[in-house]
Amino acid sequence: MTTSSHKTLKPGDTIGILGGGQLGRMLAMAAARLGLRCQVFSPDPDSPAFDVVQHATCAEYADVEALELFANDCDVITYEFENVPAATAMILDARRPVLPAQAILRTTQDRLIEKDFITGLGIGTAAYADVSSAAGLRTAIDRIGLPAVIKTRRFGYDGKGQAIIRDGCDLDQVWEDLATKAAILEAFVPFEREISVVAARGADGHVECFDVTENEHRDHILKFSYAPANISDELAAQARGIAGTIASALGYVGVLAVELFVVPGPNGATLVVNEIAPRVHNSGHWTLDGASVSQFEQHIRAIAGWPLARAVRHGQVTMTNLIGDDILDYAKWMTVPGATVHLYGKGKPKPGRKMGHVTEVAPPGRKPRG
Repeated sequence: MTTSSHKTLKPGDTIGILGGGQLGRMLAMAAARLGLRCQVFSPDPDSPAFDVVQHATCAEYADVEALELFANDCDVITYEFENVPAATAMILDARRPVLPAQAILRTTQDRLIEKDFITGLGIGTAAYADVSSAAGLRTAIDRIGLPAVIKTRRFGYDGKGQAIIRDGCDLDQVWEDLATKAAILEAFVPFEREISVVAARGADGHVECFDVTENEHRDHILKFSYAPANISDELAAQARGIAGTIASALGYVGVLAVELFVVPGPNGATLVVNEIAPRVHNSGHWTLDGASVSQFEQHIRAIAGWPLARAVRHGQVTMTNLIGDDILDYAKWMTVPGATVHLYGKGKPKPGRKMGHVTEVAPPGRKPRG
């Protein structure tokens, strides 16, 4: 049994959120502004999302009794991270609508299945190959060439679970360090810039995309996002079209992000999809202060069965992630004109840990400080 039908919520209804990180926190805050309640389920007792909801469940994702009680208190269930255990999603889906649908997780949780899905839509990706052994890695390199990137098929994020392979690398050691039996090798893409599209799709199939965002990473972690991206209007339209095609093909309900590379060429720049994130996304945080509706509100609207908004950007926007000890200097941002500080309520800073972010909005014709 599954509960796949879409339900239209009314103010006062309850949304269940799997995961208690900063994305869950900001989803719950967006829901509260619309008069909707949220309950958060997370195994981490220090989850920052617990601070902004009245009711929370702290239990393991394998705790069937806790999941059933959680589902009974919710009208619809969503999640803030894509690696929801399959068994957890199935238990909840048998009791309440889970959006985006659990079937979508089977595609987006596995990089190889995801790449096959994207290429099956006729959308370009880097050349790739399935790898399950050191010998298979050598065969894949013979076909794809170097440099290349080896990634675990599941559970990688912020640079974790992947490595760049160049001429001279010890392939046996690379495979051993990856510590997996299921990987994907991707050709290295000589990109000009990295961009993303955050798109919302309602239960009625209507899609709304935010402006294309340009992203800069430090040590494989997103550091800056700029909206709009410095690309042509034609390329931006193509990027939004790709995101809409993917969302529709998945039968998606909610917000997703599509990460792309802009690749220069003799006949002009082209787009290559890197990956899909089936959730609200770090590169969409600029929408909290930089647009008339945020990605978090759009997600809540979509899963509630409410109309999506047409997002209007307020100006040129820069989002800066506060990573690790960056959080210690939060006060310096509070006097910057046009800047808004968002702190996630996490504990002690750790290297590579996202502790907050700052959005800077500049009126048209003036750039934010960045």
